Amino acid sequence: MNDYYVDLHIHIGRTRTGRAVKITGARSLTLSSALKTARERKGLDMIGIIDCHSPEVIEEIAELIGTGELAEKTAGGLQYGDMTFIPGSEIEINDANCQGPIHVLAYLPTIEKMKTFSAWMSGYVKNINLSSQRIYTDARTLQKAVKSLGGLFIPAHVFTPFKSLYGKGVKQSLTEVFDKEFIDAVELGLSSDTQMAEAIAELSDYTFLTNSDAHSLGKIAREYQKIEMKEASFSELEKALRGQDGRRIAVNYGLNPLLGKYHKTVCAKCLSMQHINKTLCSLCGSNKIIKGVSERIEELASAGQKPERPPYVHQVPLEFIPGLGPKLMDRLLEAFGTEMSILHKAAYIDLLKVVPEKVAAYIDLARSGRLQIEAGGGGKYGKVKSSDQFI
Repeated sequence: MNDYYVDLHIHIGRTRTGRAVKITGARSLTLSSALKTARERKGLDMIGIIDCHSPEVIEEIAELIGTGELAEKTAGGLQYGDMTFIPGSEIEINDANCQGPIHVLAYLPTIEKMKTFSAWMSGYVKNINLSSQRIYTDARTLQKAVKSLGGLFIPAHVFTPFKSLYGKGVKQSLTEVFDKEFIDAVELGLSSDTQMAEAIAELSDYTFLTNSDAHSLGKIAREYQKIEMKEASFSELEKALRGQDGRRIAVNYGLNPLLGKYHKTVCAKCLSMQHINKTLCSLCGSNKIIKGVSERIEELASAGQKPERPPYVHQVPLEFIPGLGPKLMDRLLEAFGTEMSILHKAAYIDLLKVVPEKVAAYIDLARSGRLQIEAGGGGKYGKVKSSDQFI
């Protein structure tokens, strides 16, 4: 088996003509720039771009295949240099079984199947050109459509307070909404990790994924996983999600949940920490209290057998490192090639040759999850404490 670094949740902000796809995505986040950044700067081996149902994105993919920049792989996926690109789609459901909108991810093995899926989905959404659109059919019908095309179906960022399976203020079970047999994995989201998620017994049957949900080029690979496969292809990814024939998720690399925007319960107006049962902010009196992921999981926790899972490494992205500005980052990339090489291959003694000792020490702590963190919440990221903390 070979090791592959994989981020399966990357958005497209705009098409090459400037048309919006993910409205909240950066204008610079195009298909071509996402592919180039993920491969050349980040050093990823496989990515999923989850706005490929958009007809203009499909056209651009077809043209890149025509010019030879992309090539279709026999086992599914598209080859871009030495990186594999899996076409995907993020969709919003809110049928009678949901208690609020839920985002899900669908991945297809070929661009032709994505084209077929887009044509089917266009009959159920108001604007097929945009990302994360509300689909006016039930979740199980959507699951069957994805599976009929040989696709993968994954509930997205399942604990975030907005637009997720568990992110509501009321009890909700996966089986109330989905056919559990048609779920291939579960994406955790930035404010949770394996230890938190495995407190929910009904998730014991599913592989956990850690993806970036990147809305800009810089956010690509802020969370990712190392997957053991024979090659980077759709069929090998499918086997890895199922733990078949020696393929598997080997390591999840994600933010310490304290860095997530929704880890703790806070007032959305003044960002002060609040008790989970508060309805009014104790500081400013606002009624806009956003329940934190950590408290939400405590509400949902249930007893059950916990399967053996891969390690979850609380790796702090390089952009969070105090003192690591653009010039020092450029020096690191010139020396080591990609961010994956900086995080996984560069020895500490070699880092010292490129950046000041304090920055090198921060990087070494960041990639092993030993940095001290101040918790985030209410839409504000946590942050790395910048005081001396080298251990």
